[in-house]
Amino acid sequence: MLLDQNAMMSDKQAVTASAASANVIDLGAAGNAVPGALFAVCRVDEAFAGVTQLKVSLQTDENEAFSGAEELLSATFAQADLNQVQNLFAMVMPNGAKRYLRAYYTVTGSGSAGKLSCFLTDAVDMK
Repeated sequence: MLLDQNAMMSDKQAVTASAASANVIDLGAAGNAVPGALFAVCRVDEAFAGVTQLKVSLQTDENEAFSGAEELLSATFAQADLNQVQNLFAMVMPNGAKRYLRAYYTVTGSGSAGKLSCFLTDAVDMK
């Protein structure tokens, strides 16, 4: 799988409390030009500790501040899903994307460890 730094929302980002991804993707004027052509992927890079549940949301908005953020897709994972390095999900990019994209992580529990990468790509490793 080839990764483009411009398509990385998080790159081994520590996620021990609820927070937005470190990076925002600017789709420019293309907006909805990407559905079906890309996959949204979220991967555990370091096992989590202290987190009982994690919700990963892909959000979109017309402005980079995400004051009117809309959720394009989301998935919730239990602690057992977060204990090993693995892809949590690889989903086809849905319709409805606006100019900006980011991931938002909602953490339940008192996290003391755990890192995620979340990105867009045109092909997914199935391991």
